[in-house]
Amino acid sequence: MMRPAVRSLWHIGLLAAALVVSAGSPADAQTAPARDDIIARLDRFETPADIDVPALRQQVLERSKSRSKNEPPPQKRSPIAPELTKLPTFNADIQFDVDTPIVLPASYETLGRIADALTHSSLLPYTFLVVGHIESMGRRENNVLLSQRRADAIRDILVNTFKVAPKRLQSVGLGEEQLLDPARPNAPVNNQVQIMTVAKIPEQSEQPAKPATRPAPAKKPAKKK
Repeated sequence: MMRPAVRSLWHIGLLAAALVVSAGSPADAQTAPARDDIIARLDRFETPADIDVPALRQQVLERSKSRSKNEPPPQKRSPIAPELTKLPTFNADIQFDVDTPIVLPASYETLGRIADALTHSSLLPYTFLVVGHIESMGRRENNVLLSQRRADAIRDILVNTFKVAPKRLQSVGLGEEQLLDPARPNAPVNNQVQIMTVAKIPEQSEQPAKPATRPAPAKKPAKKK
């Protein structure tokens, strides 16, 4: 027969073991990327990308509304913006609340590291594009709208919370129109957010502005003798 004291310790041991197991595999745990790794990915700028972001947004939305019978399945659709695949890119696992653009607290450290990278001296001369994606589930049109709202949310957090200059960031949501893993349309990797180096900020002229020249005073008419 088990003594009361031993039984109590046994129960405590079971409780401690359960806590260790649950703490060892938390569902919401997220390892933030290193700032230098982000910089290494984005600091590879060669030529500027001529991207009309508002036009791209409209193009993505229009394609997502396609109801053609000959429409290919997600894994066979051509990328809607293939030029983006040539840009220096960092892929981030950002956790959102289900079907919303609300970023979960577990991802704020990752966003802080991204902001640290974007404000580092080596990346200060550049502008960036925040690109949202969604896995191929549900309505395509809704996925585009949600991915745009999530990309906007990331940009707003980087600007308002982490003080990245707003003129250096644009955002676009591609929905499921440019899957990150086309072979697995429903895979979670297709929910990643991408940060892309787009262009270099034009350097301001260091020549001092010339002072405005004052007009010569008008000559007084000579007095008649």
